[in-house]
Amino acid sequence: MKENIFEKEIAGKKLIIDFKDLAEQANGNVLARYGDTMVLSTCVMSKENRENLGFFPLTVEYEEKYYAAGKIKGSRFVKRESRPSDEAILNARIIDRTIRPRFPKGIKRDVQVVTTVLSWDSENDPDVLGIIASSIALSVSDIPWSGPISAVRICRKENKYLVNPTYEERKNCDLDMIFAGVMEEGELLINMMEGGLNEAEENSVLEAFDLAKDQLIELINFQNEIIKKTGKEKAKIEIASDPELEKEIKKFLADKLEAAVFQKDKTKRANNINDLSKELDSLYEDPAKKQYVEDFLNEEIDRIVHKNALEKEERPDGRKLNEIRNLECEVGILPRTHGSGIFTRGQTKALSILTLGSPGDQQLLEGMEIVGKKRFMHHYNFPPYSSGEIKPMRGPGRREIGHGALAEKALLPLIPNSEDFPYTIRVVSEITSSNGSSSMASVSSSSLALMDAGVPIKRPAAGIAMGLMKSENKKDYKILTDIQGPEDHHGDMDFKIAGTKQGIVALQMDVKINGINRKIIEETLKRAKEARIEILNAMEKAISKPRENLSPYAPRIITIKINPEKIGEVIGPGGKIINEIIDKTGATIDIEDTGVVFITCEKEEGALQAVEWIKNIVREVMTGEVFKGKVKKILEFGAFVEILPGQEGMIHISKLSDKRVRRVEDVVNIGDTVEVKVIEVDSMGRINLSLIKKIG
Repeated sequence: MKENIFEKEIAGKKLIIDFKDLAEQANGNVLARYGDTMVLSTCVMSKENRENLGFFPLTVEYEEKYYAAGKIKGSRFVKRESRPSDEAILNARIIDRTIRPRFPKGIKRDVQVVTTVLSWDSENDPDVLGIIASSIALSVSDIPWSGPISAVRICRKENKYLVNPTYEERKNCDLDMIFAGVMEEGELLINMMEGGLNEAEENSVLEAFDLAKDQLIELINFQNEIIKKTGKEKAKIEIASDPELEKEIKKFLADKLEAAVFQKDKTKRANNINDLSKELDSLYEDPAKKQYVEDFLNEEIDRIVHKNALEKEERPDGRKLNEIRNLECEVGILPRTHGSGIFTRGQTKALSILTLGSPGDQQLLEGMEIVGKKRFMHHYNFPPYSSGEIKPMRGPGRREIGHGALAEKALLPLIPNSEDFPYTIRVVSEITSSNGSSSMASVSSSSLALMDAGVPIKRPAAGIAMGLMKSENKKDYKILTDIQGPEDHHGDMDFKIAGTKQGIVALQMDVKINGINRKIIEETLKRAKEARIEILNAMEKAISKPRENLSPYAPRIITIKINPEKIGEVIGPGGKIINEIIDKTGATIDIEDTGVVFITCEKEEGALQAVEWIKNIVREVMTGEVFKGKVKKILEFGAFVEILPGQEGMIHISKLSDKRVRRVEDVVNIGDTVEVKVIEVDSMGRINLSLIKKIG
């Protein structure tokens, strides 16, 4: 097995790139190791073009293998990995968003990039390593791709910035970001950013960028050395070109295209473009020509959207560059849910619904990396009717999972801790109408729903998507606030930023160009903050703070603390006691090892009844106390009386009367109600009683 090994120290640990040629039939493959975390990245390109497709057929997969962590997971009957976890899907999306812009325009061959986690040391996250490994695999292959790309994670903890920190070091960080970058004409450009922040100021992102910059440049230089020594010659792929046909199309379009695209209403715009496309389509019979015409029409829309923004500061819907679409907010529109909110921005509408549950409703996580429980969930749905389309509805796709996770990341720092608010919280955002930035709309609508439900969040959050139009000379550019429709599809950047009035809570940036520099990042963050404040002010008109009381339809949770040694008594043999409490009160009971008990019930009376029951079970009975109870069991030497739920004491036969008693049954029988006095609680906790009187 051929080996060619390269090493580079990053943040005090070795990055090892090993060309073992494990996947020798792939166009490119590489093993990358950081600590004891190791991934295999491969890339394969088809031999032939896929004609009449209309888009670049790239697929990116990220494979988590339980063996990498020394685990055997799954159900009792199925032990092999099945569908990827949400975490794996999110990592695949990070790699996809980083590498996709670097493929040549017009390529029609299938390309698949697969990153497989082979070893995981529980310290070093494979996500950044996967980006680097994918970059190297593509760079050394014969697949046309303009790399390399480098990536680094920057975190901030206690005002100290860390490079590629371990999982442990990342705990309680107020900034956790991934930067991916490329070099162009001697300048580092960022082509992908993603991060979760705890209301950090905009300047924090720039400080993180400044730290990431040197690391990214070092990694690019390192990869260039590898490419020089091991890279293959890139395959020559002919990109279709027909100048004469393009002239014909331009002549036909003339001024029609601008009139069609620059239309405020999305539906009218789509219909206009569709009509133009049909007219063009009818002029040509050859299927290959039809696809070329469609692709070129798309390029012409791209050109005219850029031209008008750069030269006239004109947008398709007539807004100013920094203008947000019309905003509307409503809360409490669904009568029986625990909380609801609608956020409307132009033709984008997000309806968020909140549900409160017991601590036992938490999601159990059993992935390769993440094992534990999750008490706050945000789920995002994008039904086909939201964009006026008809498609099969087969559950959430990668886009839905990605958008839902981004909004969840934005809201998580604002959610109260379990000690103050022990509920499990689930928010579902239904995108009922979409025309750009629906993920950021779901941040706003979810904030409205949380406040409507009375969840004591720190502050509401809002999100905005920022765009960019850059000239062909790469010098001139315009930043667009609140991108929609054609600005999203034909623009050069999609920079989503969510935050409160205090600071940023999440961000995500993708580009269709080489990347953006520090200056553009700074300007975009500043403009986004202005937009965010405007949106938050509009939201405050609908609801300014969380409601003081929960919905009457929300369950009530009462928390009590018991002696951990008494947990077994509450549960009872085989769960007999706790199941009886649940059956008779309708409450859900969750008990932690520390002795914290959560009693959840839709009706407050049931919760209070369960609380009283449990308190009586764990109550420390004192000598001299008097109780009324029922005789539960009779033995030759005495009778057992239940004085409290789950607690029994014994009346010895000698304590049934001040006279001699021959048989217990001569005084009491099973089912009798009696009044008794505690005469002793012995060292083993056994309760001894004396009979005061028989009742009834």
